[in-house]
Amino acid sequence: MTAERALLTLLQFADGLFPTGGFAHSFGLETYVQDGRVRDRHGLEAFVAAHLEGSAGPADAAAVVLAVRLSARADADDWIALDQRLEAMKPVPEFRAASRQMGRQTLRIAVGLGDDPFLARLAGAVDHERACGHHASVFGAVVGRGGVAPGAAAAPSPAAAAAGAMSAPASRAVRVASTSTALLKRVSASGWSDPSR
Repeated sequence: MTAERALLTLLQFADGLFPTGGFAHSFGLETYVQDGRVRDRHGLEAFVAAHLEGSAGPADAAAVVLAVRLSARADADDWIALDQRLEAMKPVPEFRAASRQMGRQTLRIAVGLGDDPFLARLAGAVDHERACGHHASVFGAVVGRGGVAPGAAAAPSPAAAAAGAMSAPASRAVRVASTSTALLKRVSASGWSDPSR
């Protein structure tokens, strides 16, 4: 693996416009808006921060690092175990469904782009329901096979999660309910602050 190939793989699969289908998932924001729990910028910031601090950072970023290491060894059995742990760590149904859908789409694209027997084995495990194909475990395996180091692979994960946690639910909310449109107008008018505070 060359450094250039690793960088290209990372840029391709970590791109916010990569077609994983994340734009279709609100990660539960729709429900919170409809229930009145998220009404303004502060509520939206709290929602995003909770997702990043409670899931994307401690679970998903760690899983990406482990998946990269497992992909270097082509260890499908331990990758399946990691993916099953992610399933158990995602108790919110919307987060779990979004992670599965995005991971499976990432895996389908990665398998279609090349001839990697390890990724094909992972796709088989997902197809035969021995693994769920969560986005973090798939992303780590895919970029790991592309030569990306564990630390570099985890670095885009919070940024990608932040982009998904902010833009995907927001764009989905706009399409679903007028209350969401009003919320987004209030958020846009008041500006956005750093959710990592």
